[in-house]
Amino acid sequence: METVELTIDGKKVTAPKGSTILEAARKNGIDIPALCYHEGISPYGACRLCMVEINEGGRDRLVASCIYEAKDGIEVRTSTERVNRVRRMAMELLLARCPRSEVIRQMAAKVGVERTRFPERPPEEDDNCILCGLCVRACREVVGVSAIGFAYRGSKREVATPFHESPELCIGCGTCAYVCPTGCITFEDKGNVRIIWGREFEMQKCKVCGRYFAPVAQLEYIRKKAGLPEDFFDVCPDCRP
Repeated sequence: METVELTIDGKKVTAPKGSTILEAARKNGIDIPALCYHEGISPYGACRLCMVEINEGGRDRLVASCIYEAKDGIEVRTSTERVNRVRRMAMELLLARCPRSEVIRQMAAKVGVERTRFPERPPEEDDNCILCGLCVRACREVVGVSAIGFAYRGSKREVATPFHESPELCIGCGTCAYVCPTGCITFEDKGNVRIIWGREFEMQKCKVCGRYFAPVAQLEYIRKKAGLPEDFFDVCPDCRP
């Protein structure tokens, strides 16, 4: 595997060619905060918490480490005053948007932000969504159905289903909820039904242990996509030989 060598906080590190600075740092045990990043999903650069300062070709500048490629010879500094100032500003904006999110409040405290100078969203508008886009990208890239997306622009921008109706394309898998960093997307399993995005999904019951383990729509989607036998999901993963 071809690798590159760079310097992060004075330490020489190597990383696979094509990886980002954030990936190179984490691979070498160097922490860079991020909220919109997930290793299984394409980077987006939305939250701006992963900003670092680099020196490349004798020039210093700030870049988002989750979308900037690690290159031979560059020097990366993850906690300069300039970097910390940008992160604190990003956290103030996130704290104003989601003032009641425990995740946001804890991250803000880590970078030295206890309160925000910007107007906080009122309780009736605060849904804990930071517009990181993880749910949208996961639904499109990992699941492959694009049941949710971004709607509107500017301060009205939000994650929503098409026309704010129960999404026909949704398979009830809950991937969007699993990747959401603030827990603003939720689902509820009640017996043989899963409720998510305003829809109720019938759950598959294992013929061996009797446990409801996944939505029928999700399993049927996977079965058809993978060309599996019709009875493949009659039993849950725990009971399968």
